[in-house]
Amino acid sequence: DQIIVSNEGTFDNILITWPQTSTNFPYGTYTVEAISTTQNGLSRTVDIKFTSSSELIQVPIERRVNTLVFAPETAAVNQAFRVFVQTTSDGLLIGNDPDELLGTSHVHLPTGQVVSLSNSFQMLHDGLFFNDFTPQQIGTYVFHIVTFSKGTVSHGSAATLVLSQDISGVAEQVIKLNSILEQTSEELDNLKTEISGFGSTLETASGNIDSSVTSISTSVSNIEEASLQLNSLLFPIVASIGIIVALQIAIFARRR
Repeated sequence: DQIIVSNEGTFDNILITWPQTSTNFPYGTYTVEAISTTQNGLSRTVDIKFTSSSELIQVPIERRVNTLVFAPETAAVNQAFRVFVQTTSDGLLIGNDPDELLGTSHVHLPTGQVVSLSNSFQMLHDGLFFNDFTPQQIGTYVFHIVTFSKGTVSHGSAATLVLSQDISGVAEQVIKLNSILEQTSEELDNLKTEISGFGSTLETASGNIDSSVTSISTSVSNIEEASLQLNSLLFPIVASIGIIVALQIAIFARRR
């Protein structure tokens, strides 16, 4: 396209028509870079504030860089786990070179030592990075992620508690313990049932003993009644025998 230049050597031209706000173009600060193809790639950048108002007013340029760190709450010693980092500026994911963007990030060990995480992050997507970290000792690890973008610094952190074994191993042991407790509970229920049956047997035996005692008491009463009846029958006979003996003695005495 042919562009008319003013007497001062300046000109203007529409390079882009700003789109409607969306997830790809939210409100915020954007950087426009002009590169000259005739002056050995000479370039110049300018910051533009995208707002809801189209009025030409002086708006202060502010960059808001946010850093989010995602790390597991617990992990196992000598087993690698993954730490994720998300970097945004005014709602947009920024950065495609983790070594430059996150070069001063580090981790605080349980011993108090600080280990650099420089050159340890890999890019998953623009503004999304990850690091596979392997802890060598038990304790709390604090990941301090530092984002540096166009003169603006942002900090984010996350902590991970490293145990002697993974939480999944503890969960398996808990499951086994629950299984043993269930078996013990079943055995206790069976024992309770057997004890209940034994109690019922004792009650039946006690009832039988009571019945036997009652029968014996009845038999003893019957024997006593029979003894009284026998005594009542024998008493006249014994008395008659006594009278007969007395008469015979009297007869013998007279004969003499």
